Amino acid sequence: MSDAYVVGDPDGLSPLLVALRDTIARELHAQLALRGERIELADLPEVSYQVTVQVERALHAWRPGDDSTVKVRSDRVRRPID
Repeated sequence: MSDAYVVGDPDGLSPLLVALRDTIARELHAQLALRGERIELADLPEVSYQVTVQVERALHAWRPGDDSTVKVRSDRVRRPID
């Protein structure tokens, strides 16, 4: 992974894909922190579910033409984002 990718250069990705990439990265980081830097095979269904919930929230929060980073609630309560 290039340094440009890490610091936010979208590498040709659309704003929506950038928001989704960032959302997935944040959730995976959180899941790894919760699980001692290791995701066991048995944990994959729960990790996948949590990533899906966060992607759903990001999709609901994203607005076309909004170049700012999508803010997603992280309280893990399933509800639409206003």
